[in-house]
Amino acid sequence: MTKHLQNDLDELSKELLTMGAMVEEATNRAINALVRRDRGLAREVIAVDDAINDYENRIEDHALKILALHQPVAADLRFIITVLKVNNDLERIGDHAVAIAERAIVLAQLEPVPRPEDFDELVKVVQRMLKDSLTALIERDAAMARSVCTMDDEVDRVHRLMYAAMQEVMRDDINFIEPAINTISATRHLERIGDLATNIAEDIVFMVEGEIVRHNY
Repeated sequence: MTKHLQNDLDELSKELLTMGAMVEEATNRAINALVRRDRGLAREVIAVDDAINDYENRIEDHALKILALHQPVAADLRFIITVLKVNNDLERIGDHAVAIAERAIVLAQLEPVPRPEDFDELVKVVQRMLKDSLTALIERDAAMARSVCTMDDEVDRVHRLMYAAMQEVMRDDINFIEPAINTISATRHLERIGDLATNIAEDIVFMVEGEIVRHNY
């Protein structure tokens, strides 16, 4: 590997980690806005979406230039492929964080809907999946990435429980229909963040071990 290629790969890695930190913070703030019914915090999440989108473009341009200039192979090529895929997934997580923030703004103006304890569990698991997938990326830890993949079934299970619980709430009191629908929408976006964190984890396994594990969990 040439010195110039190594420098470009190091810079690309730093950019991706910065992107990951931005998206993780936006996601956590969106969740806090939802839980605390904080419209101001939700608007802050929406305001940073353009910066996340710009960073996605910056990383993609950088990665494509490295491919064109250096024509990397083997592990270096796997790394750049992973960067491009993870970069896209992170941007999509940012979009889901914005959607959660938008639901938080609506819900803050409505009567609080009774939420089961399963909601707290869904939030905790999704936040852990995102955090662990980014840690695995930083440390190139395939074992941690695989553990993230195994959490996805729990997210799906709790999401189904939440959906059933909100249906029950709407059947019991029609006044809760609007907040319940918005709560279902928010939990759906949380579930999608879990799916994307799983995608990132699967790509990390590919980057580190060269094994394609997508769809195997």
